Amino acid sequence: MNDNKTTIKELKDLVHEFNMERDWDQFHNAKDLAIAISVEAAEILEHFIYKTNTEVDELFRSKKREEIEDEVADVLWGTLMLAEKYDIDLAKALGKKMEKTAQKYPVDKAKGSNKKYTELK
Repeated sequence: MNDNKTTIKELKDLVHEFNMERDWDQFHNAKDLAIAISVEAAEILEHFIYKTNTEVDELFRSKKREEIEDEVADVLWGTLMLAEKYDIDLAKALGKKMEKTAQKYPVDKAKGSNKKYTELK
């Protein structure tokens, strides 16, 4: 599998089948999946705490990269499970979110700026 050849649907089906084979769906409700996603995201952050940008870049060139990739995959896994279980079309949801964000951050005001939309002039 790779990003260029694998669809979101295929990924959703993959995690669904994996969980069904183990009878884990019974433990996967919205609350617990959201908590799991948050915990896994925090585990990504553990790799970067108190590191400079240069040190962070070095992590991606070291043996730590695989650990970071595992944590990123865990976040994706949880997201896919939540989306599959509650029938969230991720591509559609992302498209809608990008439209909303584009309204908050028009290019002519936001380009090159790290300000929150409420601070843009």
